[in-house]
Amino acid sequence: MARLTTAGRTGRLTGSALLATLTLLTVAGCGGSGDDSGGATAGASTTESADSRADSTPESPSASASSPSPSPSPKVTAADGTDTGACADGNCEIAVSKPVTIHFKIPAGPAKLSVTKVGKNEVGYKVTQGTSTNGSSAGGTASGEGSGCTTFFYANGSGTQCGGAGEPPAKEAGTVALQLVPGPDGTAILRLVSA
Repeated sequence: MARLTTAGRTGRLTGSALLATLTLLTVAGCGGSGDDSGGATAGASTTESADSRADSTPESPSASASSPSPSPSPKVTAADGTDTGACADGNCEIAVSKPVTIHFKIPAGPAKLSVTKVGKNEVGYKVTQGTSTNGSSAGGTASGEGSGCTTFFYANGSGTQCGGAGEPPAKEAGTVALQLVPGPDGTAILRLVSA
């Protein structure tokens, strides 16, 4: 029986030595300092480069989409161009890029629109009704992207809303609507709508 024990010990020692050798070979093959590890490192480097390229490719379009464009914004276009005379009948859509004065009719009589300020995403205006000494006035200012003001004129008064630009006003009997929407290029759209 003592013989079996010695043989068992020898078998265990041989197995342990074999296991230790296999472990060393495995470690050396996975990243040791031999020539084989250089090939493994180059393969890993190639994989990392491919991953880096894959990661950077999608980021490039999104980065350029979120950064401001160096080219100027396109000019705002309007149905009646820049012709302020088109507003005399109470129906027009013009582009304004500087202060202007327009005479038109509202249900309460003659009115004078004075666009007092036009800039990038900002506009200011005042409308005087009747004569300058006894007339009433309305107006507003809007600033910020997507902003605007709309004033509604009725036979017995007016009302102004400034904030989000919203849709162009619809024609409504007995009402004249004035809408001013500034743009990012320093041009505002002026709309007059009457039935």
